[in-house]
Amino acid sequence: MNVSVVLFTSDLRLHDHPPLRAALDGAREVVPLFVRDRAVAEAGFAVPNRLAFLADCLGDLDSGLRERGGRLVVRSGDVVREVCKVATEADADEVHVAADVSGYARRREERLRRALEAEGVRLHVHDTVVGAVDPGAVSPASSDHFAVFTPYFGHWSRQRLRDPLAAPRTVRVPDGIGSEEIPARDGLSGLSPGLAAGGETEGRARFADWLRSGIAAYEDRHDDLAGDATSRLSPHLHFGTLSPVELVHRARRAGGPGAEAFVRQLAWRDFHRQVLAARPAAATEDYRAKHDDWRSAPEEVRAWREGRTGYPVVDAAMRQLLHEGWMHNRGRLLVASFLTKTLYVDWRVGARHFLDLLVDGDMANNQLNWQWMAGTGTDTRPNRILNPVTQAKRYDPDGAYVRRWVPELADVAGPAVHEPWKLQGLDRAALDYPDPIVDLAEGRERFLRGRTGTP
Repeated sequence: MNVSVVLFTSDLRLHDHPPLRAALDGAREVVPLFVRDRAVAEAGFAVPNRLAFLADCLGDLDSGLRERGGRLVVRSGDVVREVCKVATEADADEVHVAADVSGYARRREERLRRALEAEGVRLHVHDTVVGAVDPGAVSPASSDHFAVFTPYFGHWSRQRLRDPLAAPRTVRVPDGIGSEEIPARDGLSGLSPGLAAGGETEGRARFADWLRSGIAAYEDRHDDLAGDATSRLSPHLHFGTLSPVELVHRARRAGGPGAEAFVRQLAWRDFHRQVLAARPAAATEDYRAKHDDWRSAPEEVRAWREGRTGYPVVDAAMRQLLHEGWMHNRGRLLVASFLTKTLYVDWRVGARHFLDLLVDGDMANNQLNWQWMAGTGTDTRPNRILNPVTQAKRYDPDGAYVRRWVPELADVAGPAVHEPWKLQGLDRAALDYPDPIVDLAEGRERFLRGRTGTP
């Protein structure tokens, strides 16, 4: 064979890229292709923060290919139609793509297979590209997936991962294959002002720095809100500028409790992927028993979105999301618990807001983490409620995280910042900060009453 097409999706990198390696091994020339999927835009998932990060990733991928003698071909429209057009233009024999787990990705793969077969072109779908361990690799004897993380992690940990692949030295692209201009984040409106940069070069540099100076303390500090001691690699995992397989290998080589805790988080990502692969409806429907008496509370939801709930740690996390398009993981748990269990609002409302802003907005992780916190998902303690004051005192003991993101409270010293309603006299009157929009005890009682069905 002479020409193959590699369709890049959520794997925007050159290092450890099995579809690209297979294409280069089997063909004289390769067309690296990315299609700006019209269906994604029509479904409302092409939001500014992710479009900007994507533009960074595509620009960096194109630069890396050009350094190796190639280039990235970009098209827009229906993915299946555009892949078939490029395969015809290049007279390609094969198309290579990474497997993914969402219902949409699997339907796209099947449509692509049928369309290419009609043109006499073979489709090769490669595992362990988007995840470290694929959904079908581990499953319990009595079911098609694990519904509880701990036994899943035991099986996941015993899997032998493939060895990471080096980036190619040379990529030859056939002449005459037209491409749109590589998109750039310049000109995009509605971006979070503190949005991080994307691309494989940035991701690999961040991970190398994390291995040198962050991972050793991860076990002890990953919940430290003010310390910001997490890896911040989730956007790079979402867009595939980093390989989960490579990250697991390198973390395990680093060793220690911090590395073990980090690898466990990578396993959580695969856990959610195997749940969604088995239950694709969980992206929009309750994974466990249906729950249909959520409150409609538009004013309270608006306060939550804007970071004006009167609970400082909740508001700090929501404002971090607005500013960065990213939120500390402990903050995500707190704001999700507050919306679903204290305000008693449907988890889908929160999940959609996150998808509108998060640069790492991922269908498996986002939706199933929201369900986990709402008590409709895989949590074995579905009635757990996180008290924002107790949590704030534990994970932001001096209040530095709150003061960073809620400037109205910048002059409130120490842990008193977590309960500004307890301040007396002029100190409280001078604050331009709202009173709590809900009493925590009342919210807790309402949630538990709704779950037990008692009047």
